Amino acid sequence: MILHVDMDAFYASVEERDRPELKGKPVIVGGTPGQRGVVAAANYEARKFGVHSAMPSSTAYRLCPQAIVLPCRMDHYAQVSHQIRDIFHRYTPLVEPLSLDEAFLDVTGSEALFGRSESIGHQVKDAIRQEISLIASVGVAPNKFLAKIASDLNKPDGFTVVSPLAIQEFLDPLPVERLWGVGRQTSKVFHGLGVRAIGQLRQLTPTLLKSHFGGHGEHLWELAHGIDPRPVVPDREAKSISHETTFAQDIDDQETLRAWLLELTEQVARRLRRHDLRGQTVEIKVRFADFRTITRSRKLSEATSGTSELWEAVNELLNTRVPGDRLPVRLLGMGVSDIDRSGVTQGQLFDQEDRGKQGKLDEVGDMLRERFGSQALRRGSALEHKARHLPKPNQ
Repeated sequence: MILHVDMDAFYASVEERDRPELKGKPVIVGGTPGQRGVVAAANYEARKFGVHSAMPSSTAYRLCPQAIVLPCRMDHYAQVSHQIRDIFHRYTPLVEPLSLDEAFLDVTGSEALFGRSESIGHQVKDAIRQEISLIASVGVAPNKFLAKIASDLNKPDGFTVVSPLAIQEFLDPLPVERLWGVGRQTSKVFHGLGVRAIGQLRQLTPTLLKSHFGGHGEHLWELAHGIDPRPVVPDREAKSISHETTFAQDIDDQETLRAWLLELTEQVARRLRRHDLRGQTVEIKVRFADFRTITRSRKLSEATSGTSELWEAVNELLNTRVPGDRLPVRLLGMGVSDIDRSGVTQGQLFDQEDRGKQGKLDEVGDMLRERFGSQALRRGSALEHKARHLPKPNQ
């Protein structure tokens, strides 16, 4: 059985925990009223006014002018995330982080030690509450897709179990928009076919779905039947390390996309360094509003975990390999593959000094941001492109 653990309004919840006087007040993390930027996270009080992540900060402030707007302390959130993952690893070594605030856990082999998967889910949830003073929503299910849906159903503070014997009973009443990959355009096609619930989609044939959605139609048919064979893959065993984010609203501004890619790159770089890994092939993934998805990659001269080297490649891919006329964008991702686990860097003779400096900058930068906040030190590329530290939107 698989657990999906998703922290509720993670960044905003950390701020509320650290500053109890914020409780009960609308809180927005990221962006500055009157300046360019986007919302990194919003607590549930702010969401009542229509504020959501990835929204332009000017729009959020207009909707909720009484909101308390705080800078994004990304490295502090990363430290808290590390504490949460320490709890996960008490129960299973099979932990696959998706971002700082969510992860899959395969607890199948842990039931002999800790009890049934449902009990393990409660233990994880209780430990996070008692030791870190934060709230998580947990989904327990036979596979990753079902666990992800389950964790999202009763937020905040949710706990949902999907029995292997009741998968269709669980899925059928849900709207088709709950399926991965069903966005605004896809849902319009389904509505035109008279399909609004997953149970109705399940009655369609794979051939019909393929005629409307191409190869993606077969995947939707499998999801509607609760089929998802993907295993939980820990970082150290992964063939690639990546982060991606689906926006609450499509984004058609190139500089906002660049800002998101910078944050995704920094998250991936931190994960690589945390596990003493390096990657040689850099890839970006872009899904447009019409659901067309493209990937673009570049192989570096050698494997690296340096943020600057990864960002240089990512920025070049965005500038030269992604057609600007296909905007707006609904999903953005960044990852590295060709993972090197040796822990040994074979730098070229003349770039060793520069690599050493960049490595020290990463180390010192992490320390400074942890102590003084994420805006204390910013990369030149972030200043040039007005990029801000941004999280994934489903907080």
